[in-house]
Amino acid sequence: MSKPDLFPKKSTAGIAVDPRTLERVIPESRRPDGSLRKQIKIRPGFTPQEDVSRFRGTKQAQMDAHTLPKGHVIGWTPPPTTSASTSSAKSKSAKKNEKRKEKRKEKAEEAVTVKDNWEDEDEDEAGENTKKAADGGEVGSSDRAAAPAAEGSTAKETQSTGDELVETLEKLDVR
Repeated sequence: MSKPDLFPKKSTAGIAVDPRTLERVIPESRRPDGSLRKQIKIRPGFTPQEDVSRFRGTKQAQMDAHTLPKGHVIGWTPPPTTSASTSSAKSKSAKKNEKRKEKRKEKAEEAVTVKDNWEDEDEDEAGENTKKAADGGEVGSSDRAAAPAAEGSTAKETQSTGDELVETLEKLDVR
């Protein structure tokens, strides 16, 4: 037999099981004036009126057992906790559709990004022109103004400054 709790649960009438004697008692308590009330023993089998539950017929008891908790919405089920368990139970077509969605997302990421400002287009054109200059391609008269290289610089210097410019532009690119 297990040991009773040190702080036993009380019934509505205040009856608890004494942990030392295992008898039902009303524990001693303190009155408002400071004096102590004695502990009161309860006869075996006695149930005070406060502890008597309301009579419920069998059908009423069954209905009470099957009632939904307060605030419950009929038809609502909580979302699944793990997504890994649902992926293993997917059909072949669902798995194929999932792969297709992933491919679409990848293509969308690779696609041209939407520009926020008209000014961004000018900066991108300048960046493309510097890429052409860094690759050794032709640079037109409008491209020369955008290229950072000076007249006396060599091709290696132009390439290194162009690479630095491209890196800084890529860092600034918002996707």
